[in-house]
Amino acid sequence: MATVNSTMLPLGTKAPSFNLSEPFTGKYVNFDDYKDSKGYLVMFICNHCPYVKHLHPKLSELCSLYQGKGIAVFAISSNDTNQYPEDNTIMMIEEVKKHGFPFPYLFDEDQTVAKAYHAACTPEFYLFDSNKKLVYRGQFDDSRPGNGLPLTGDSLKNALDALLSNKQPDPNNQKPSIGCNIKWKPGNEPNY
Repeated sequence: MATVNSTMLPLGTKAPSFNLSEPFTGKYVNFDDYKDSKGYLVMFICNHCPYVKHLHPKLSELCSLYQGKGIAVFAISSNDTNQYPEDNTIMMIEEVKKHGFPFPYLFDEDQTVAKAYHAACTPEFYLFDSNKKLVYRGQFDDSRPGNGLPLTGDSLKNALDALLSNKQPDPNNQKPSIGCNIKWKPGNEPNY
């Protein structure tokens, strides 16, 4: 397992669109269909990453709270399932059931969406305003597996609260996420 930091896509970047399958429902979810949201949270996660598993006690709770406040939330798995079968769509469905994900958990099979977002690790978080401009990217909070810090979601929560108060999340208080590298298909590795 290679541990990497998120790339920290430049603030103000327009959210790349996507139309991805949601294994749990068997339907496709199109980002552009969500037009009236107060903001958009896009997360890159996967089934097997210990850094993602570490967030499970708070992730669904935090996302559900902010969905209720008008934030559209999407989780995306982009890992190569040939090399990492535990990240396959059947296991994605099991993760939704097990953790009660209130958000669509989408499969980026060809990894084009991960590349469009310059995603590098799981978990990784991107928050866009109502105009789909990036206002926050980085970590959930300072807690990591084994570091003993409480799991609060404060980094993301503070950004969401600022956005909903019509303020810009503090650009100087945005820390990269740390996690497992995205498992790229052979020959598909990005150059960012």
